[in-house]
Amino acid sequence: MRVSGVLRLLALIFALVTTWIFIHSYVSLDMKTIRLPRWLAGFSSAKKIRVVKTKCGLSKPCPNDFFAFKISSGAANVVGPTVCFENLVIMSPVKNNVGRGLNIALVNGTTGMVLTQKYFDMYSGDIKLLEKFLQEIPEGALVLVASYDDPGTKMNDETRKLLSSLGSSYAKQLGFRDSWVFLGAKNLKDKSPFEQFLKNNPGTNKYDGWPELLELEGCVPRKVF
Repeated sequence: MRVSGVLRLLALIFALVTTWIFIHSYVSLDMKTIRLPRWLAGFSSAKKIRVVKTKCGLSKPCPNDFFAFKISSGAANVVGPTVCFENLVIMSPVKNNVGRGLNIALVNGTTGMVLTQKYFDMYSGDIKLLEKFLQEIPEGALVLVASYDDPGTKMNDETRKLLSSLGSSYAKQLGFRDSWVFLGAKNLKDKSPFEQFLKNNPGTNKYDGWPELLELEGCVPRKVF
């Protein structure tokens, strides 16, 4: 027999013996159980990473009996605002239902149902329309507000008073091209903790003529107001 033939025979025998040893080591003789090597078993016992999806994209989920919300003001006069409540986008540029001035959504504070949404032109619009809207807000309604471009030119004392009664701390200061986001409620006794405000200031503005956009998110309890 040639040397090459002997080598092939030895290689075949070695392969068979190695295979038998592997099977004998990890498979029981009665074929009822299979034991995996430790390095392989580690993959099967690895914990799966859970990705938690939150309503409105909040940084963390809200507790039970709390509503999730996120309000973004407009960016200069280019990108419109967005109002999200309980994972429902109520107002946004994509929905084509936002406009220059104040964008306001009303939500039932108990059920979370959207009551209405409107925007009011605060540069050249009729301020009486906003006054009437604010006066007719029903009891128990949550009020979500986002500014866009100019929220303050048409503002008068009566409108500032009505917005302050909803819990705003900055309605009396709101002026030309300021940025403002706010969540309040009808006849709120104390000031709302959900509000952000940036004054239009040429020295600190992020955009040419406007301050940067504001984003407000949080969890508001049912019937808290």
